Amino acid sequence: MEFAELIKTTKVDNVVFSCPGLQPVTGTLCITSHHLLLSSQTGGSGEQSQIELWLLIRNVDALEKRLTNASGTITLKCKDLKVLQLEILGMEECLNVARSIEALSSVESVMMMYPFFYRPQSMKLENGWQLHILEQYYQQLASDTGAWRLSYVNKDFGACSSYPPAAIVPATVDDAALRKSAHFRQGRRFPVLSYYHKKNGTVMLRSSQPLVGPNRKRCTEDEQLLSTVLEGGDRGFILDTRSKQAAKQAQMMGGGMEHRSSYPCWKRLHRSLERGRVLQESFIKLVESCNDPPHSMDRWLSKLEASKWLSHVKEALSTACLAAQCMEREEACVLVHGAEGTDTTLLVTALAQVILDPDCRTLAGFQGLLEREWIQAGHPFSLRCAHSAYSHARLKQEAPMFLLFLDCTWQLGRQFPLALEFSECLLLALFEHSYASPYGTFLCNNEKERRLCKVKEKTHSLWPWLNCKRQKYLNPLYARNPLAIWPSVEPQSVLLWQGLFLRWVRSSHYLDEAWAEIQQIAKSRQNDNGGKHQAPTAALTEAEAKTLDI
Repeated sequence: MEFAELIKTTKVDNVVFSCPGLQPVTGTLCITSHHLLLSSQTGGSGEQSQIELWLLIRNVDALEKRLTNASGTITLKCKDLKVLQLEILGMEECLNVARSIEALSSVESVMMMYPFFYRPQSMKLENGWQLHILEQYYQQLASDTGAWRLSYVNKDFGACSSYPPAAIVPATVDDAALRKSAHFRQGRRFPVLSYYHKKNGTVMLRSSQPLVGPNRKRCTEDEQLLSTVLEGGDRGFILDTRSKQAAKQAQMMGGGMEHRSSYPCWKRLHRSLERGRVLQESFIKLVESCNDPPHSMDRWLSKLEASKWLSHVKEALSTACLAAQCMEREEACVLVHGAEGTDTTLLVTALAQVILDPDCRTLAGFQGLLEREWIQAGHPFSLRCAHSAYSHARLKQEAPMFLLFLDCTWQLGRQFPLALEFSECLLLALFEHSYASPYGTFLCNNEKERRLCKVKEKTHSLWPWLNCKRQKYLNPLYARNPLAIWPSVEPQSVLLWQGLFLRWVRSSHYLDEAWAEIQQIAKSRQNDNGGKHQAPTAALTEAEAKTLDI
């Protein structure tokens, strides 16, 4: 397939472009294989205007057209929740533009996507992929503890197709036992180390559900693997992200849960977290309520509550806190899993690390966390982020699980304004790039697919680009906190992320001005301190609190 076959027209003049926050612009619309480019026309003085607007076509989530005999209007609803309009003279021209955008935005081949064609002059392909090497992180952890080892049982993806080639496992468990444990777990996602809590030596593992089935099958190797994690008479917790009823229903279908008689030292806890279609519908309803001009505050609040999005945020934070408390306060090891182990499992393990580990709350540490617990751990980004909230296609595989994680992280940053080194801007950028990006970081569903597509050889990593703009994404109020941060999950404490869900609906002018002032104050104090980092004072913290309420 050639892109030229999908483009019905390459250039259209006198197109009026309108978008929230910008004055309507009239110019020439050009359609390329991956972008819409609108360049404004020459002004009356004969001087060329400098306005040039680009839109990555992959960002288009839905297209709606309204036609008349003389013209047509195309509404583009984007995956980053922006809504754009193009007014085009001539019905035939309008139809050609619409057909071109629809065809280009729905190309399914990964190799045809923009990251494989993007070549910025200032970046080298190989540089970014060396920033967060999983094997080095795990090898250091194995060396520090002595109780864990780096296993390459999955080097050819034969043990588990959704795991990376390297995994960190108990040092006394050999690869043969790992393979047998893998056959006993859905998708062969055997228990692996997710996080080592340096404070007390407890660990958090993750896996998929055991394939116990209605006959209560057992796997000695799997039982021994989990038993090895516990020392002496220690007890551990199995945190199942499904309800007890859902786990029992899964058992009738061949899945299930660990039985106490087979895993006597592990206590099972159930915390039901929604995923899949339910979570996607909640996202859709939330965006609809945010885009609907409210006739009254009561009606808007009612629609917001009906979306249940804030309930999902609350439950995710609560479950992550439970996992963190088991490690921090009970000094117990934790195994987290749901069904497949690629969605709610990763949500909980990643959030728990942000709560417990100050390193994961730095800019570099957060990037490393995303690599370990989302990208390398096999969260299927291509399936989950195929469409956003506007698409008319209702695919079963879509779910904003990663967005839910970003929202929960934003809640932590709002409740603990000094704890995160990065700001809301980073979370917004990650949301946008997970759905449509010129970089290859979020491409494909797992590391096996990335190897087959040669993502690291043929595309750029997102991380160097973010780090080049480091100042934009830093929190000027950051002061490292070595302690765990325990968020409140009371209804009044979990708020709508206005910076994301309302950013195209209402102006953020005053909030931007307030943040600029905070940055200037923080910079001045740093300069007064001889360039050394100085923790913000209580007065500055109060200023930020006022800013967040604007």
